[in-house]
Parts: sequence; C-alpha cells; structure tokens
Amino acid sequence: MPARPVLYSYFRSSCTWRVRIALALKGIDYETVPVNLIKDGGQQFSKEFQTLNPMKQVPALKIDGITIGQSLAIIEYLEETRPTPRLLPQDPQKKAIVRMISDLIASGIQPLQNLSVLKQVGEEKQLPWAQEAITSGFNALEQILQSTAGKYCVGDEVSMADLCLVPQVANAQRFKVDLSHYPTICQINKALLALEAFQVSHPSRQPDTPAELRA
Repeated sequence: MPARPVLYSYFRSSCTWRVRIALALKGIDYETVPVNLIKDGGQQFSKEFQTLNPMKQVPALKIDGITIGQSLAIIEYLEETRPTPRLLPQDPQKKAIVRMISDLIASGIQPLQNLSVLKQVGEEKQLPWAQEAITSGFNALEQILQSTAGKYCVGDEVSMADLCLVPQVANAQRFKVDLSHYPTICQINKALLALEAFQVSHPSRQPDTPAELRA
C-alpha cells in the first residue's frame, strides 16, 4: 500500500489552497501537516522544514517517494500522474492559455503581495502596496478573461487557471481591493466557490484554521 501523500500547508496560504483544490478535485486522500507561517517567527524557517523545502515556503507535497515544492509544479505532477479529472486541456492553444493565466497570478500578482515582501515594505505601506499589486494584475486578468472565459477561466471546464483564481480573489478581499471593476473575475469566482472541491479546501475549513475563522 503506497504511503498517503503529505501536504505541508498553512490554512491561509493561497499557494497551498491551489494544491488543496487539485487534490480535492482528483479525489486524492492526503494527510495535512500544518506549518504556521506566523508562530515562533515562522515555522517554515525551522531546520527541519528547510531540509524539506530549501525555499522555506508552503506548499510542499510528499508523494510517490519525492517531495515537490511550488504549487504549479505540484499541480502539473498530479495532472501527469493522476490525469482525471483533467486540469489542463488537451488542445495546445487552450493549454497555453490556462498556463498563461496561472502564471499571471502565480508569478505576476501573488509574490508581490506575499507575506515575505510585505514585511520588507513596512507596516504602514503594506495595504496600499498589496492593493496596487493586485489591482495592476487584475486589470490585465479581467481583460484576458473577457475573451477566454465561459463558465470558468478558460471555457466551461475547471482548469489549473481556476485553482489560481479563487485563492487570489480571497487575497484581494483580505486586502480590501474594490472588486466592482472586475465583473468577469467575480462571476467566475462565484461559480467556482459553488463547487465542493473549492469548499472543502477553503481556508476556513482546514485542520489549522483558528476557531474564530472557522466556517
């Protein structure tokens, strides 16, 4: 019997949420090991965790005898080894669009408003900094989605792009971004949050979610 996959997770981490959605959609049973990014100066900086992921970030997934960091690399591995349901379209052009949207969020928005960057910015500048990073990215994303979206980001099938979108909208809400300028983003987000995989993976429903934030 192969060992259950182990996901090193923080309830609020948007990158980890992407992976939790993929695991839920693909029906993969896994164990969660919480890594608190705030407590004890950040448990991701412990020697033990650094051995696991030298980048000192979540997520990290132990699966099939290897450990993978970086959410999109994890999702692509799950896609190649457990292809059902499909999160990347077979059509090369649609697949490129899914990857483009995923990268736009995972490389072009999220890192700029990540905890490690906000710490460098200084407390009083954190909110405007995060809002600017998200607004700038969402302006581009809204425009792209107007031509690619059906029910979801790319047509009517849930893809890796959707796994990136929902956690980033949650970040935008946390940083009080005015989402009224982004009707397409909001419509897709609403449709996705109705799906069970997006609900069970939600930050308010994790083993390490504080009592006051539980759904």
